[in-house]
Amino acid sequence: MRLSISHTTRYRFREPVSHGIQRLRLTPKETQGQKIIDWSMEYEGAKEELSYDDQNFNHVTLVSVEGGAREVVVSCKGTVETEDHHGVIGRHAGHMPLWAFLGYTKLTRPGPKIRQLIASVERSEDGMVATLHRLSAVIREAVAYDTDVTHVHTSAEEAVADGGGVCQDHAHIFIAAARSLEIPARYVSGYLMMNDRVEQEATHAWAEAYVQGLGWVGFDISNQISPDTRYVRVATGRDYRDTAPITGISFGAVDEDLHVALAIEQQQVEQ
Repeated sequence: MRLSISHTTRYRFREPVSHGIQRLRLTPKETQGQKIIDWSMEYEGAKEELSYDDQNFNHVTLVSVEGGAREVVVSCKGTVETEDHHGVIGRHAGHMPLWAFLGYTKLTRPGPKIRQLIASVERSEDGMVATLHRLSAVIREAVAYDTDVTHVHTSAEEAVADGGGVCQDHAHIFIAAARSLEIPARYVSGYLMMNDRVEQEATHAWAEAYVQGLGWVGFDISNQISPDTRYVRVATGRDYRDTAPITGISFGAVDEDLHVALAIEQQQVEQ
């Protein structure tokens, strides 16, 4: 499937910025089942300083905010071609060793609530992938999709205790549980094309677990499927903080307003 993506982030400041720098992880990565046909980024109120691949092979762009700017706009657009591999990404790559995805982080440290979830998962005779799908189902049943319950700093344990959350929380809970079972797991940020619309509400997040014999396998806990051709992987890491689309600091101003516009649609490929 060939997907056309347009993603614009606009944020305004109450006062002019004297200095600022932003780290952007907004460029999709080429992986099994995903090919970047074209991708471009444009800026208003900022300029690109440099780009590099981080320890997870995420493409990172550093931009500086122009002095005196009251608004910054980051516009991304491009075309990505995807294939359905039933969520299987395959072998491990990147500078981070596989064992690094077994350690807990502040956002993925399990507590009694997550341990209770793990205990309720019945091991499948059909193997580890089937068991992980059962884990995904248990998480989704225990934590309803609710945009009003959690925030970007909510931990996996807190989300289970709250009984609600979004895709970020579902992914963190799955990662915490998988690592408790000594299964390497990581966070994935990216795009999902919803079939019933072009204008999307937000970017998406899911998790991947490392299964012996298959490598990395994706699980979208919020939608209860493994990623297919509608999914575009942008960044991976130990948790959300490794994959955040935009992070940075600014001086002389406080963020006043943030607006994101995202459109994804399938392109017809000429034969």
